[in-house]
Amino acid sequence: MSVDIGGTFTDLLITSGNKIIAALKVSTTPGNPEKGVMEAIRKSGIKRFEEMVHATTIGTNTLLGQYGLDIPKIALITTKGFSDVIEIGRQNRPSLYDLRFQRPRTLVVRKHRYEVTERTNVSGKIEQPLNKEDLIRIVDRLKKESIRSVAVSFLHSYLNPKNEKEAYELIKDYVPYVTLSSSIAPEPREFERTSTSVVNAVLTPVFVQYLKTLKDDISTYGNPSMSVMSNSGGLISHEEAMSKPVAVIESGPAAGVIASNEFAKQVGITDLISFDMGGTTAKAGTVLNNTIEITTEYEVGGSSLQWIMAPSC
Repeated sequence: MSVDIGGTFTDLLITSGNKIIAALKVSTTPGNPEKGVMEAIRKSGIKRFEEMVHATTIGTNTLLGQYGLDIPKIALITTKGFSDVIEIGRQNRPSLYDLRFQRPRTLVVRKHRYEVTERTNVSGKIEQPLNKEDLIRIVDRLKKESIRSVAVSFLHSYLNPKNEKEAYELIKDYVPYVTLSSSIAPEPREFERTSTSVVNAVLTPVFVQYLKTLKDDISTYGNPSMSVMSNSGGLISHEEAMSKPVAVIESGPAAGVIASNEFAKQVGITDLISFDMGGTTAKAGTVLNNTIEITTEYEVGGSSLQWIMAPSC
């Protein structure tokens, strides 16, 4: 069973071998996207299936505020002096000379951005260990603010994640979801790494609730396995999608690029542009010599991502 959830419609395709058993389109149910999936399954009349392969734009539409899903209240913990990196960003903007340009909103408000004393240098050597007393005070504030998800982004943690991992051990028992930048985007460029971690922290509660509910709902159909399409073009487990939802942003368009390339091969076309028009956004991908072009820099809803993705724009 293949399922694709968009902002307007939810599509379902059931196959057995090379035979199509059912193909349905139903309205997406904003706020509870799994309900649309279950409606399509019921309409198909199927009683049992072995595997669900799932693509979705829930991540994108949540960040755009157009899906009926609330953006969770999150916090960001950084090295002392770097809490505003997420807001300073880069000079890049779509219209350089637009006098009416408005900065995209920051996903984590300033009062929920915290700084802790620690320092790792550019060679990966820890110059200053994590000040655990600082962090314990921050954790107390997180509990009072009922923060559900936290992003931790320390300077140069991509070279040495020791301080971030120590922070995780102190936070994990008090906050349900903790994203470490050294695990999500272990590469240079402080702003992009922090932004990617914040996006992951925002989407984690959304995807955990959604995918857990969907997995429970489909268990009555023979307890099928469930894989989720990643934006790099492969499949990941639903457990990985819950912990790294940034990998699922634009998974629907990524699947579209792959399908376009397969159709092109069948008719002898080697170079093409894949265009995916949805009810909320439109995406494009390029294929050269039947090889999908990927990008390592992406932007969604004004937030920069440092991630390998198949849709290029």
